[in-house]
Amino acid sequence: MRDLETLLSMAAAHVVDDGLDYAGAKQKAARALRHRGSLPDNEALEDAVREHIAVFHAEEQPAELRALRQLALVWMRRLQPLRPHLAGAVWRGTATRRSAVMIDLYCDDPKAAELLLLDQGLDFEAGPGGPTARGSDASDVLSLWVPCRALGEHVMLHLWVRDLDDLRGALKPDARGRSWRGDTEALSRLLDAEEL
Repeated sequence: MRDLETLLSMAAAHVVDDGLDYAGAKQKAARALRHRGSLPDNEALEDAVREHIAVFHAEEQPAELRALRQLALVWMRRLQPLRPHLAGAVWRGTATRRSAVMIDLYCDDPKAAELLLLDQGLDFEAGPGGPTARGSDASDVLSLWVPCRALGEHVMLHLWVRDLDDLRGALKPDARGRSWRGDTEALSRLLDAEEL
């Protein structure tokens, strides 16, 4: 049990301080600890990430999260024809300036996202997302660095190209009833609620 707590604490530090994804952070912590058992689930790691933020980043994290959410909203509006849904740490509230912004796009045509970015004159890298990167499917991901004025630096934006039929299943909540992603309206409401 103590070994698992140490692994979660170490993995949470990798997520927050190094910007690693959950799978990579758990694997890196497991290697460092020579842990051979099963790895904790993402919800347990998310709890550890929240604890790490509360202890080490409580002052700056809320402003960084808000900046990333505002940036995400700009891009979601820009990509509205592709049914964007914010996911990952920015949606779940655990993002810091080292976090990537992850937006799922639900398209009839898998090339629609690339064509939209090309039409807007944007440079991006395209590659397979793969099953270990997010979920169990092998969607394509389009990645680009975008400026974030509020943070005074560029942020990695990952656009996960999903099939339109995947949208219904994508909206299922986690075991605690929290959503894994939200559309433009949901993000706008979240930002409005933060101002109150």
